[in-house]
Amino acid sequence: MADRRALFLDRDGTINEDGRYVYRPEDFRWVPGIVDLCRAADEAGYGLVVITNQSGIARGYYTEEDYERFTRHMKNLFAAEGIALLDVLHCPLLEGGDRKPAPGLFLKARGRWGIDMAASLSLGDSERDVEAALAAGVGRNYLLSRDAAASRADAILSDPRALIPLLARAESHSQF
Repeated sequence: MADRRALFLDRDGTINEDGRYVYRPEDFRWVPGIVDLCRAADEAGYGLVVITNQSGIARGYYTEEDYERFTRHMKNLFAAEGIALLDVLHCPLLEGGDRKPAPGLFLKARGRWGIDMAASLSLGDSERDVEAALAAGVGRNYLLSRDAAASRADAILSDPRALIPLLARAESHSQF
């Protein structure tokens, strides 16, 4: 039975500033507010799961080893903030069932960790992040954007910290 809640996060543009095919650890820059959100989600009992398209690998811009080195660096930065990531899943391909907007990686995380998708949340900076989460059955989905006019997300947020008060609301609803 699925009983673990998760906060699904896109990587580039949601966790780290999107500099187009970011893969070098020295180019990592936190999105302002994301550490606060992740700490609050962790404290509220959400497992943090990163779901990321990494087509730069298929395009030959960087290697799988470069991606893994960047991921280790990101995990270490989270750990230095006292935050543990439950999982980081990526799709290195240009198409397929794991590449967002397809829900494949969300579903893999559900199977691997027993995640209750309806009690979970997602945050991404692209409509394809929202579409993938919706297709996977994630209960509440948020778009991080300063300029989006419309989205299928439950809300458009300009700062990740705006999601913090919603964590408690989602927690109280999941208890009924």
